[in-house]
Amino acid sequence: MVKVFITDDHELYLEGLTLLLGKQEGIQVVGTAMNGGHLLKQLPGLDIDVLLLDVHLPDIEEEDLLKQIRALYPDLKVLYLTLMRGTRYIHKLVKYDIQGYLLKNASMEELKKALQLIVAGEKYFSKEINILDTEQDFRNTITIEDKKVEEILSRREIEILTLICKEFSNSEIAEKLFLSVSTVETHRKNLIAKLGVNNTVGLVKFALKNKLID
Repeated sequence: MVKVFITDDHELYLEGLTLLLGKQEGIQVVGTAMNGGHLLKQLPGLDIDVLLLDVHLPDIEEEDLLKQIRALYPDLKVLYLTLMRGTRYIHKLVKYDIQGYLLKNASMEELKKALQLIVAGEKYFSKEINILDTEQDFRNTITIEDKKVEEILSRREIEILTLICKEFSNSEIAEKLFLSVSTVETHRKNLIAKLGVNNTVGLVKFALKNKLID
């Protein structure tokens, strides 16, 4: 029996994954958390084989959380299950001997395979992520030859990305799309995270490369 603990700040996703994994033969979900603080409070005394962990949590930076986990439980097996494709995230995390990194678009079969391999002492990284990319800028790992932009970004994200590249400010985008400024700021941060770039310049380069702007 593979005992897993899931941490994710999206309630519906967390509940859905808990339900689906709980139905799989040989897998038991022993607990869940929606933020890093809740996770750290529950870990002591838990009997788990694998910690399923999202990269972005609302109360703590991913590297800080992993440092604390490793300080207390150096042998705990950690599998990241996330939307974040950029190699810059992986390069920050592999330093702490994580056992795997899987994208949330993976099938249940792939997730089960990853869990089984990790429990057996191996590591598992999504085939869509090239962890051997050691370029200093850790360029975006998304290959549009293999995936369409529409498969990576939502229609709203593409709309906001286009306006960012046209030099609209957050407040101008908010007014144009009838959104709050904080919502636009969140979309901007999510775009940077999803595409694995460092700043607005990276967003513009991505948009140019994929012909979202002229």
